[in-house]
Amino acid sequence: MNLFSAPGEVVVVCIGYMLGCLSTGYYLVRLRTGQDLRTIASGSTGSTNVKRILGTTGFVATLLGDAVKAACVVWAADYLEVSSWGIAAAMTAVVAGHIWPVQLGFHGGKGLAPGLGVLAATDYRAALICGGIAVVGPLFGQGTATLLLAATAAPGVLALLHHGTAGLAGISAVVLLIWIAHRDNIRAFLAERRGRKGLQA
Repeated sequence: MNLFSAPGEVVVVCIGYMLGCLSTGYYLVRLRTGQDLRTIASGSTGSTNVKRILGTTGFVATLLGDAVKAACVVWAADYLEVSSWGIAAAMTAVVAGHIWPVQLGFHGGKGLAPGLGVLAATDYRAALICGGIAVVGPLFGQGTATLLLAATAAPGVLALLHHGTAGLAGISAVVLLIWIAHRDNIRAFLAERRGRKGLQA
């Protein structure tokens, strides 16, 4: 039985955003050290910044927490028989909440962990493929660039796995949010590349 009409799907999207706002890293660091993660190093509440304070254990806990909360939104929306477009909106909302959490002054993480979570909930095969791409890059010193490449590949991978238009649109919107959240990293990366070319000229 489909429990949700269009107004009900709006409620699901709002709940998705609110769950996204629960920034695992921020609350973990606050609980363990009393510090505000937003004032440390990159200022992100994501797993990479948490690692600087709490080490590998904090990194893994944050990565899993942020991925699982996003996956739960997709699974719950599917269980409640929300339409495919409603699910796409919910997955976008949970990542938006992670990046721009209202209770933290819209200053959160950069969306990669919840992005992985929604992708895994959509199709674990796509998550494994994109996760494999993400793992290779840092081995060659190309962490951020490869992570963004892995994220960008997600819609194409889902298309190859024959997912529908709504799912592709939802993942594409998530990828767009991730790119927006990483805009400073992208500028820094491009500036570094230009600097290297200048030295080689």
